[in-house]
Amino acid sequence: MRAWQPVAGYRAGVDAVLLAAAVPARPGETALELGAGAGVASLCLASRVAGMVQTAVERDPGYAHLAGRNAAQNGVALEIVEADLAALPETVKARRFDHVMFNPPYFDRTRGSASPDVAREMAVGEETPIGIWVDVAARRLAPGGWLTVIHKAERMPELLGAIVARGGFGGAAVLPLAGRTGRPAGRVIVQARKGARAEARLLAPLVLHEGPVHETDAEDYTAEVSAILREGAALRRLL
Repeated sequence: MRAWQPVAGYRAGVDAVLLAAAVPARPGETALELGAGAGVASLCLASRVAGMVQTAVERDPGYAHLAGRNAAQNGVALEIVEADLAALPETVKARRFDHVMFNPPYFDRTRGSASPDVAREMAVGEETPIGIWVDVAARRLAPGGWLTVIHKAERMPELLGAIVARGGFGGAAVLPLAGRTGRPAGRVIVQARKGARAEARLLAPLVLHEGPVHETDAEDYTAEVSAILREGAALRRLL
């Protein structure tokens, strides 16, 4: 999968690929991505699971255009909806999806400074509270549907709190993502199922890179992560 992205501003990376790899989708199911940016996560999901019906919501016109361009270039039938996730059009609100995924802005701007790049700030600086993201996702999920989110580890309490406060989810699983063995996790993938009754689980970390430090310019991803990035493998630890 290849994707056009802005020369300056926010560009999707490994997080979007890992998010897509974590979605437990099957051929023929439906998926909704909120805050899709240039569509990288949705395209990665489409490349791994054939025959899905996918919708991507993005409020920024430039990124929405790139998402459409990327879908066409990769031969993916991806519906692009240019809208704020907090004000979805009726064409989306009238539907239910088997999966909802999102990679929300990571930074709480009540505790940090805004980026001078407007497009980047829209992507990384939180304007819409995480509780609204979760509520919108819950409303769009069909019974038994899966919510999959990647976020900064420091925001995990807020994310889990929003899921609990919203209600209706069960079987939440948290997968920490650590850069290297022995290092704290910088990201987490959180997954929960609508209507499930299973207990919550904290999983062993997924380590992204081999070795304690980066020693050369060569790629040093672990075998599990390399299979996800280079071969379109699923991230099966959450299943």
